Amino acid sequence: ISQPDNGEQALEIADALIRSGAIDIIVIDSVAALTPKAEIEGEMGDSKMGLQARLMSQALRKLTANISKTNTCCIFINQLREKIGVMFGNPETTTGGNALKFYASVRVDVRKVTQLKDGEETTGNRTRAKIVKNKLAPPFRKAEFDIVFGEGISKVGEIIDLGVDLDIIHKSGSWFSYNDTKIGQGRDAVRQILLDNPALMEEIEAKVREKLSQVKD
Repeated sequence: ISQPDNGEQALEIADALIRSGAIDIIVIDSVAALTPKAEIEGEMGDSKMGLQARLMSQALRKLTANISKTNTCCIFINQLREKIGVMFGNPETTTGGNALKFYASVRVDVRKVTQLKDGEETTGNRTRAKIVKNKLAPPFRKAEFDIVFGEGISKVGEIIDLGVDLDIIHKSGSWFSYNDTKIGQGRDAVRQILLDNPALMEEIEAKVREKLSQVKD
């Protein structure tokens, strides 16, 4: 983990690591935090229009060539902003100018759909990922998954969703059933039941994997 002092230093470190060929994946978190040196050294309130966009454009011209030579995967995490005064179309935009949008092979839009709750306590987020650009495969695919605080992406939630999609788990209203036996009411309740019964979860997972392998064949 590197915590550079400014945007130029961060991108120089990334470039050096990519050129070394010693690592397979780099994550830059986030583009919005890549503050140009001139902005850090300047006064509060100084206008620094387009500095970050120029920094990203110059850096990506260098990085792209080295990435292709070393086959390094470079992931840029970005944030959404809203343009002022947009009457028509989508007012949302990303920081750092347009260069990253053009250079990226894959762009994924990740958003929170709803909160996961255990009673009154919020335990995580239901998240949707949409591929908005893809040079490697068909774009505009979507996927939903649970991110549980302290755990990460929920494997159990994924098994439930795939089980329902593949007709291994049957959903009728809010009730879920498996092998004609009701296992719970509500997705959160079923998730907890599967966590408490690892053998049942492994059985359903095995059937999900078997069906998915048949779909791919």
